[in-house]
Amino acid sequence: MGSLTSSSEKAEGGGSRRAGWKEFTSPGRGPWRDVPAEEWEDWRWQLRHRITSLEQLERLLPTLTPEERAGTLLANRKLALGITPYFFNLIDPSDEYCPIRRQVIPRIEETRTAPWEMSDPCGEEAHMPVPGLVHRYPDRVLFLVTDRCASYCRYCTRSRMVSNASGYDFHPQFDRQIDYIRRHPEVRDVLLSGGDPLLLSDEKLGELLSALRSIPHVELLRIGTRIPIFLPQRITPGLCEILRRHHPLFISVHTNHPRELTLEARAALERLADAGIPLGNQSVLLRHVNDDPEVMLALVQKLLMCRVRPYYLYQCDLIAGSAHLRTSVRRGLEIMQRLRGFTTGYAVPTYVIDAPGGGGKVPITPEYVVEHTDDRIVLRNYLGEWYEYPEVPDSPVPAVHRATCCAPGTV
Repeated sequence: MGSLTSSSEKAEGGGSRRAGWKEFTSPGRGPWRDVPAEEWEDWRWQLRHRITSLEQLERLLPTLTPEERAGTLLANRKLALGITPYFFNLIDPSDEYCPIRRQVIPRIEETRTAPWEMSDPCGEEAHMPVPGLVHRYPDRVLFLVTDRCASYCRYCTRSRMVSNASGYDFHPQFDRQIDYIRRHPEVRDVLLSGGDPLLLSDEKLGELLSALRSIPHVELLRIGTRIPIFLPQRITPGLCEILRRHHPLFISVHTNHPRELTLEARAALERLADAGIPLGNQSVLLRHVNDDPEVMLALVQKLLMCRVRPYYLYQCDLIAGSAHLRTSVRRGLEIMQRLRGFTTGYAVPTYVIDAPGGGGKVPITPEYVVEHTDDRIVLRNYLGEWYEYPEVPDSPVPAVHRATCCAPGTV
């Protein structure tokens, strides 16, 4: 395991740091160097050999801190420990603040709950008409497929159910979930999540996608996954062929730091893109992981190099035990100001807060409108310069024009 640069370093020399983060490298096999290549590249082997216990972690990472050791001892009371060998090799053993390490290794701080934190910060349980299906927005639903992931993020917004460490005992009921969608013609968009849907077998995933695609009013299928980052070996030609059969199908991946975008991850993402799947990325703003404008700039630019469009940057949800990973909204706005105008528009995600308790995603943007009156709007550009644009009154569209332009069969 080589040395990785932490996002907590000083910002000076940002350009050179960014160039280093944007290089595509492989983490190698590390302690598993003697494992045959055919086994190492087998995603099932990776899952069978995940790091899941303190004993394994202490043997593989002798620099474990007291806070990490104590957190790991208690992890199975809230969210299980689970790290694939592939992803483990990205951890810097010499840096307690390694951005990879902070995402997947438990800490004792996870056992401390701030007064404003909650077990279900997005209010999903209150919008669940049948088990495993969240219908919060008018035209789309969240279809929970499993409670298992290849590795477990310590800030997981569904840690109440994911890994079943807290005894949620999640059992999806696909028949009931699909029946609800079939009976609600307003649902045109279905997002599969969990847990990670791509942990299903090819056969089971194909059957589920086919069942959803058979519903006439379902226009769009989406999958939320971290598999290309945690377990790129899972993105096989066979899986890509199954996904290809169910277009239009979009995939949102979850990447937080440019070091996660390795040669293996890029190859997996390219296989998905070659299957005609539009790819977007969702990041979570995390302290000492990506709360640095240079880190975020490198991440969004590197994502585009992997044919992935940055989609959302989430303020960390108020999940119980996540305060040590949460940064300020002020910091998030500063980062967004360092992206807009300073890099390609395609690289700029939407910064959002999932309103606590189930209010949905609320976009948070820096103020670019300085003044708005009946006759002008004063704007501030990305350099802080002010510009004036004339405002005009809105006039209603004549009724006769509305009738003709909207009538079926008119040109």
